Amino acid sequence: MTPHRRPRELWSAFRNSPFLPATVLVFIVAIGAGTFAGSYTYAMANPTPHQIPLAVVGSTGPVQRAAFVAGMESALRTALELRDFPTFEAAVEAVEEQQVFGVIQVEGRRARLNVAGAAGASVAELLKEAGPQVGARMGVPVTVRDLKPLQRGDPRGLALFYISLAAVIIGFLGASQLTVHAAGLRPWERIGFTLVYALLGGFAIAAVVDWLLGALSLPFVESWLILVLTMFTSGMVFTMFNTLIGRWALVPTWGVMVLIGNPSSGGAVSWPLLPSPFGAIGRWLPPGASVNAQHTAVYFGGHQHPLPFLVLATWAVVSCAVFLTWPNLASLRSGP
Repeated sequence: MTPHRRPRELWSAFRNSPFLPATVLVFIVAIGAGTFAGSYTYAMANPTPHQIPLAVVGSTGPVQRAAFVAGMESALRTALELRDFPTFEAAVEAVEEQQVFGVIQVEGRRARLNVAGAAGASVAELLKEAGPQVGARMGVPVTVRDLKPLQRGDPRGLALFYISLAAVIIGFLGASQLTVHAAGLRPWERIGFTLVYALLGGFAIAAVVDWLLGALSLPFVESWLILVLTMFTSGMVFTMFNTLIGRWALVPTWGVMVLIGNPSSGGAVSWPLLPSPFGAIGRWLPPGASVNAQHTAVYFGGHQHPLPFLVLATWAVVSCAVFLTWPNLASLRSGP
């Protein structure tokens, strides 16, 4: 007859068995499924405009222009962030610099709404819909023109989001597989192999999307290097968390890179339409930085900004530094 075991003994046996991590994993997966669906639904299900930056040019009096702008704000249910420019050319340059999402011209009894689909497809669609409606109510003919249309192979503007998403996810999955199958690598060897698979993986993504499928015409070298930096950064973020908390590293990596980073990246829904918290933090996380850099490379060549590269590089450098130094710091704290 098996002797009766005390609760403490039962807990000790359970804690040292594979059933404890399996049980924890069951709850993590369930919670992860709910938060994954919730974060994407929160960000994308009902895009709402928040302070859309628009350029304004025109020689008409302030009353006529103010009436048209007020009508646009009423139709969009948001305040527009208006920036006056002396000439249409100066306003277009602001579009190229991605400072504004379009240009409003009101002259006499006519208005022209110049949108930029490549600056944000979801914002452009809202403006295209609102402009003619406002003009019809005011009796002002409104002409809509797209200054920066999307490429024909990507009519919804989602391809760049998907290739960045692929680089992010494959980046940290590759690092997790190095942890499982190549645990004997020394730290610099681990970083080196992460860079190698980032180089090859980034090339594969760009080649398939551009050369094989023809969905996008990429500035190949620049897009490839952005994907490399994205994959390497994502892999090193996982490696950092693995150094800090061990086998549960996928949980914070998934949270930062997928649950928060991808919905807030501005790739599927433009930043002015995201909920305010996502719109504020998205560009400071690796997925948002990757989408931003890729977006500028493809559609606004010659106007690339340093910020997304600085964001990616900072995450990569900090992650590498933690990976290289944390074990030594931990051994010093524990003492001889």
